[in-house]
Amino acid sequence: MNKSVFITGATSGTGYAIACRFAKEGYAVFVGSRQLKQAQAAARKLSDTYCIYAKGYQTEIFNEDNAKSIFSDIRQQGYLLDTLVLNAANLGINQVSLNVDIHDFMDVYQTNVGWNFMLARQAALQMKEKGSGSIVFITSNSALRVTENRCAYCSSKSAILAMSKSLAVDWGKYGIRSNCVLPGMIKTTRWENNVNNAKYCLANYTPLQDIAEFEDIANAVWYFGSEASRNTTGAELVVDGGMLAQLTPNIQRELWV
Repeated sequence: MNKSVFITGATSGTGYAIACRFAKEGYAVFVGSRQLKQAQAAARKLSDTYCIYAKGYQTEIFNEDNAKSIFSDIRQQGYLLDTLVLNAANLGINQVSLNVDIHDFMDVYQTNVGWNFMLARQAALQMKEKGSGSIVFITSNSALRVTENRCAYCSSKSAILAMSKSLAVDWGKYGIRSNCVLPGMIKTTRWENNVNNAKYCLANYTPLQDIAEFEDIANAVWYFGSEASRNTTGAELVVDGGMLAQLTPNIQRELWV
């Protein structure tokens, strides 16, 4: 039977590119989304395009019964999961620290930390049975250098780094690896449409003078999620055009349009 991967937030953008990367390699792909119809549509498209088995699931944030149900169904399909990619996130945009509602603040943590842990644990229970597996967290370079009015998001992404290392230590004896990919700015719809002057923010002043395509993140995830990284765990791979490497960007250069 082919290997299998479950990817959250995989109906479009980075998540769908990750799904395509694994589908190209013949993996059965399980798609997670808050919208069931979108998850099912993405799964059909993957199956038709790559001739692989795919199925979509509705994910209910911070609902452990939902997490258990998803992995129970994956087992019923005949699979013990090989790779889990935790891509979905609450972006926590414009949460001003002095007046953000504490429930809105904690909602970010419930998605980015609590929900990810619930899914990782259910995946690990299956991986333990087969003696191998890979968990890949999509965090952010914002885990290391923060952006204004996004305290919950940035700190939750930092928490993921520590959680991944903890799981790498706790679960390594079962053959389970846990690693993080840290994207910088990506050419999303928000960037393409120049929402909030996205094309002209400092994140565009990278040493490589470019920002990531969806496929750049997918390739990094593939490395961690596949046997290519069989002896790598508790590690981090930054995909941000070198933004974290520089102390001050060269703001004198002309930006592309």
